[in-house]
Amino acid sequence: MSVIPHLINGELVTENGRAVDVYNPSTGQAIHKLPLATRETIQSAIDAAKAAFPAWRNTPPAKRAQVMFRFKQLLEQNEARISQLISEEHGKTLEDAAGELKRGIENVEFACAAPEILKGEYSRNVGPNIDAWSDFQPLGVVAGITPFNFPAMVPLWMYPLAIVCGNCFILKPSERDPSSTLLIAQLLLEAGLPKGVVSVVHGDKAAVDALIEAPEVKALSFVGSTPIAEYIYSEGTKRGKRVQALGGAKNHAVLMPDADLDNAVSALMGAAYGSCGERCMAISVAVCVGDQVADALVAKLVPQIKALKIGAGTNCGLDMGPLVTGQARDKVSGYVEDGVAAGATLVVDGRGLTVAGHEEGFFLGGCLFDNVTPEMRIYKEEIFGPVLCVVRVNSLEEAMQLINDHEYGNGTCIFTRDGEAARLFCDEIEVGMVGVNVPLPVPVAYHSFGGWKRSLFGDLHAYGPDGVRFYTRRKAITQRWPQRASHEASQFAFPSL
Repeated sequence: MSVIPHLINGELVTENGRAVDVYNPSTGQAIHKLPLATRETIQSAIDAAKAAFPAWRNTPPAKRAQVMFRFKQLLEQNEARISQLISEEHGKTLEDAAGELKRGIENVEFACAAPEILKGEYSRNVGPNIDAWSDFQPLGVVAGITPFNFPAMVPLWMYPLAIVCGNCFILKPSERDPSSTLLIAQLLLEAGLPKGVVSVVHGDKAAVDALIEAPEVKALSFVGSTPIAEYIYSEGTKRGKRVQALGGAKNHAVLMPDADLDNAVSALMGAAYGSCGERCMAISVAVCVGDQVADALVAKLVPQIKALKIGAGTNCGLDMGPLVTGQARDKVSGYVEDGVAAGATLVVDGRGLTVAGHEEGFFLGGCLFDNVTPEMRIYKEEIFGPVLCVVRVNSLEEAMQLINDHEYGNGTCIFTRDGEAARLFCDEIEVGMVGVNVPLPVPVAYHSFGGWKRSLFGDLHAYGPDGVRFYTRRKAITQRWPQRASHEASQFAFPSL
């Protein structure tokens, strides 16, 4: 069984000690051994980043951008190889893995605009012979902690932008599917990034705590569950670090009576069951305005859910692969059991699915609940699996109140032909990312990604303009060059124009 190394100061590093297995979820078999970093290993990555920072921060933004242009080209050339690694360790289909990578590359493209996004602001003659300007300067050593569900895309939300802003970055990816993340970081070095500017260290909570506690680490980015997001935000900020911690979600789709139901069903199938529902933007609740809409929706969903093509993610032409681990499959099955016990109507039961030739894989078929109520656990909690819950309401206002009362506010959407209803929904809904007839309203790279309420801890969203602000700090400079012939008396009042 091969060992997956760390990447520190441009070198692949292995160590003895604690380790975990990395599985192929389609077969249920361990395929790699992953060493978990000690505090000493984490510190060596920090030391390398700290040593590389002075030269990198003084590298012109245009030269940093040139590295990103070459990096983008290498990512595109290695798409098939990266997608294969994602599918082997995560389980998502090859097509889904390729789509994830493409969305990550969009953020590299945004980072290529470094000279524009870092050019600062300038005002001449704010006072007599006085000019003022603002610089956006790097923080220093920053770190990212990323989840299993997007091993390529989420890291690419973080370090391309952090790097072109002049920082040095330490990445701790998920220990469940780290190979694609490591390969992508190696491609960045191949693109010409100096040693030490990016390091990849593998680990669990001990590694996270080491990054939180290290005084050299000035900022932390995180994507994962809400309890861990809240922990990282609390522990990081009390140590004076800048933190953006993106947490969990319970994303609702509202279906109005005038919705184009066929298109809505197609959209919901992909949004609820794509990637086995292991997305923080997955639609897990369909809120139907009126029983007629709900009945029609369920009738159209059932045959499509039963027809889902499910198999080993590395095979082509599939709709779904397995869940990432056996524990994840069992947890989702437990939610299904709980929903039945609570009185919801289990219309489609995907439990007990086996795939020929992959009987030990972590598979679960699509599940559909009807008559779900807000008191049920399957409604309140993030299931993170291929389970869609149908909730019935009588009005748009009732649907919006339901969404606004939920503790999460990551993403939502509405299906309607009514512009007035869509506008009201967009204005009044208390959610960070909203779609109108768009089921997965993930912002493009030149906007920013983030939820509201307990879906985000911190003031700035991920990537885009907010990402630039997160990875830089503003320095305001006011400069005066008096005329040689002039001499002014001392002024003791607070200066003004």
